[in-house]
Amino acid sequence: MKVLIFGSGGREHALVWAIQRSKRVTEVVCAPGNGGIARDARVVPADLKRLDSMICVAEAERPDLTVIGPELPLSLGIVDALRERGFRVFGPAREAAMLETSKGFAKRFMQRHSIPTAAYAICSSLQEAEQAVELFHPPIVVKADGLAAGKGVLICPSRHTAIEAVQEMLTGSLLGVAEKQVVIEECLSGEEISLLCVSDGTHVLPLVPAQDHKRVGEGDTGPNTGGMGAYSSGDLLEPAMQEWILHHIAEPTIRGMAEEETPFTGVLYCGLMMTARGPEVLEFNVRFGDPETQAILLRLESDLLELLEAAIDGRLGEIEPRWSAGASACVVASSSGYPGSYRTGFPIGGLSAAARVPGVRVFHAGSSPAGAELVTAGGRVLGVTAAASSLDEALARVYQAMGEIQFEGLYYRRDIGHRAAAKRKA
Repeated sequence: MKVLIFGSGGREHALVWAIQRSKRVTEVVCAPGNGGIARDARVVPADLKRLDSMICVAEAERPDLTVIGPELPLSLGIVDALRERGFRVFGPAREAAMLETSKGFAKRFMQRHSIPTAAYAICSSLQEAEQAVELFHPPIVVKADGLAAGKGVLICPSRHTAIEAVQEMLTGSLLGVAEKQVVIEECLSGEEISLLCVSDGTHVLPLVPAQDHKRVGEGDTGPNTGGMGAYSSGDLLEPAMQEWILHHIAEPTIRGMAEEETPFTGVLYCGLMMTARGPEVLEFNVRFGDPETQAILLRLESDLLELLEAAIDGRLGEIEPRWSAGASACVVASSSGYPGSYRTGFPIGGLSAAARVPGVRVFHAGSSPAGAELVTAGGRVLGVTAAASSLDEALARVYQAMGEIQFEGLYYRRDIGHRAAAKRKA
């Protein structure tokens, strides 16, 4: 089989690596890919902001299976366009993708289907927001309705700062694009868990849970990012709690989408807060998460291709993935200044030495070729990932490998997995 993957980040590099492990795969093509991906797969140019560009790639390559990595192509309707042309595609159609592409749609959907989530208000003007914030106790969460690359969520310490955030989102001064509406929410407290589930539109199959670290600073401080690291371990969710989440969140979501004639096929990413009231949905994503995918796929022992094809064919009920019993961790090496402004083009050293650390895979998120070497080309540059029999050992391997890597402005968090360590001490 020939597999085409759209995307250019660490998630896509992990997908390339996992799909290549299948004995049935003869070639993996990634569009547009990055410098690191180009060392493991054939990369071809593509503009992920343009449907016609992606369609041209698919028609030129004629893959047996296409996998959509990031959210933007899903929001443009790439799955619909390729299916209309007879391609087998893993990912949700444009209308189903609204669970991620519109926060307002997702909140109303959850309310219609009694899926636990934070209290909210949807506002399309500053006047509406001024009235709405009076109903919430600070801190108050303000979310952009549309896609914002992980930067559209602000936790505001007062009603005044919440109104300022709404104004900046509605005018476009915060994100560069003016939002038509914003979502105001109560601020939930607890531990965050990411449970990614694969669905064929009827069945729901959970992957192993993971925990992301979105804040840029150690101790979960500073602005939100696309993710600075993640880990997955067998004790992250008790089996009974995972079953509760499946029965009260994931399955009702898939069932509700089918009832509303927008059947969901692909990955439903349930971003959860484990509150005193029980698990509540912080957000839905409609694709593999980044960097959770890097950690999750390192624990997958069975064939990822078989899982993706079963979802497309409606055979997910026949599949039982095999997972390693230990743990895995991914730590992101980023450019200094991320998620704000940062410089790129710096040579990346130490990659071979890092890869020699047992159990380690270095997935590239933002690198470009420059002659025989690779240089930095993004805010998140690498996802150094390892699996081991315990989380402590996986993290030790990751940080050993990270110590081998050098580039100007290298920054990474040294406390990934700190919540798990605190729980063990308690």
